[in-house]
Amino acid sequence: MKNIKIIVNEIFYSIQGEGVDAGLPTIFIRLTGCNLRCSYCDTKYAYYEGMEWAAEDILKKIKEWKCKRICITGGEPLLQENVYDLIDLLLKEKYEVSIETNGSIEISKLVKRKVVIKMDVKLPSSGMYNKMRMGNIKLLRNQDELKFVIENKEDYNCAKEIIEKYKPRCHIIMQPVWKKLDAAKLAEWILEDDIDARLSMQLHKILWGEKREK
Repeated sequence: MKNIKIIVNEIFYSIQGEGVDAGLPTIFIRLTGCNLRCSYCDTKYAYYEGMEWAAEDILKKIKEWKCKRICITGGEPLLQENVYDLIDLLLKEKYEVSIETNGSIEISKLVKRKVVIKMDVKLPSSGMYNKMRMGNIKLLRNQDELKFVIENKEDYNCAKEIIEKYKPRCHIIMQPVWKKLDAAKLAEWILEDDIDARLSMQLHKILWGEKREK
């Protein structure tokens, strides 16, 4: 096994709360570090907290569960170059792998791999809109996801303009900022404008509140 080292914030087993696979049992590998500082971030502890793990120790940990579904998240996992070696190892071990990325980093290495890319485009309320690599949208494949986290009508209109301009072929996810935008209101906007998007409700927070996973 290649000597892969990666800085991990936490590894846990839970229900996927967002996106197309919401509701499915999933093992999460949360990596340390993020290059963005979104106004609504709910994982600030992942900015700096973490320990170096060897790949064999990660495999040993995730094999505590029968689940073969992995989500690599952060922070921003693409900041660590060894993430690609970790993905390749997990695929070799026959895991289904998805990876959450914030839209600010080139994804060309990811699209060459048999993974599901769950990519954000940060909108104006996040304060990070000017950090986005919009060219990534054209790289997303049918099985991938493009997620917009929406706090207000300005965000929604911005998302709508991006969809109209780039015409993504992947799944489109629209998610209200927790406790900032009523999900019913966002649903109304989606229906009024006939947007072919999936409303995401952060199921894990509905089930368990905002407590940190362990």
